[in-house]
Amino acid sequence: MSEYIEHDKNGVSVGLVGKKFFTFAGPPDEMILESGARLGPVTIAYETYGTLSPDKSNVVLILHALSGDSHVAGYYSKDDPKPGWWDIMVGPGKGIDTNKYFVVCSNILGSCMGSTGPSSINPKTGKPYGLGFPVVTIGDMVVVQKALMDYLGIKKLLSVIGGSIGGMQALEWCVRHPEMVVSAIPLASTTKHSALAIAFNEVARQAIIADPNWNNGDYYSGPKPSLGLAVARMIGHVTYLSDESMRLKFGRRLQDKSDFSFNFDADFQVESYLRYQGKKFVERFDANSFLYITKAADYLDLENQHGSGSAVNAFSKARAKFLVVSFTSDWLYPTYQSKAMVQAMKKSGLDVSFCEIEAEWGHDAFLLPNERLTSLTRGFLERVYREKNAF
Repeated sequence: MSEYIEHDKNGVSVGLVGKKFFTFAGPPDEMILESGARLGPVTIAYETYGTLSPDKSNVVLILHALSGDSHVAGYYSKDDPKPGWWDIMVGPGKGIDTNKYFVVCSNILGSCMGSTGPSSINPKTGKPYGLGFPVVTIGDMVVVQKALMDYLGIKKLLSVIGGSIGGMQALEWCVRHPEMVVSAIPLASTTKHSALAIAFNEVARQAIIADPNWNNGDYYSGPKPSLGLAVARMIGHVTYLSDESMRLKFGRRLQDKSDFSFNFDADFQVESYLRYQGKKFVERFDANSFLYITKAADYLDLENQHGSGSAVNAFSKARAKFLVVSFTSDWLYPTYQSKAMVQAMKKSGLDVSFCEIEAEWGHDAFLLPNERLTSLTRGFLERVYREKNAF
């Protein structure tokens, strides 16, 4: 997602921010995962923005996608070249207004951006976990986030908001902790992966596993599986775009040449772009974390895990008001999946708003500037905040 980050054109920002850490589940009170495995201690990296109201009624929890982190807005230093990954949406007067709301964003369990994951040190061995790290689920990620909320003394969430895998976490929050969640905004998301989404994730995982430097996940003291991770990112990145976006951005234009090279260099601009994105991703992300997070996303099945095979039964546990948003060109989590989700929510008697936004940029559209999305988010949050405080 880093390629979309840009400075606010009006210079509006939450300003300088800092990453914080919360550690819990130390032995002998380790966290028990859905797999039955035990994990501890667990550290979660998080950031906060805005001011918590005296009654703690203005909390918005933002949940990030696969390669995201806790740094959703602002800057770490005055010369920081880029702000947080959703700086266009989070800040003073923006869609998620930090003048009104206390925003929390944490790095998910299994990641490599400050929270405990496969690259973290296993206290039992003194070495990185690698494949010794247990497989985690979206539900496990939410359990860790709930522990953070307890630590911060937060008993109600005005809204949980996330795109893609972040949207999956938002849905899990709503059915797992219905008493806490007032509203939710799942963006470009789904209740379960399609066979197509699982297939793309598996091909990406196999690219990593096939890299000879992967070494069965034990590569931290030597060469990293950079080629495999770069290819995995290239595969994933294609699914985040759309035919229209690639046609407009690249077409069949050549990269710095007037004719074909007649070898296997990057002749086309789209080839060069994907190679660049793969290379940049390797510099900031861990290959094992990619394996674990994509597997967690594949495992989510809200209907089976919370509704005995029925989405209506699953959502009958929720109490939140929902704003569900899809994008016309998103073929990874297409609109029909959002519509099925909305239908199940309505059959469960929930307050649901739905919008399909016209956007040519594919799945990643929720990360890009879009006035429609900004105004929808702003209006929805204002409504739920007003209604909550009217009683």
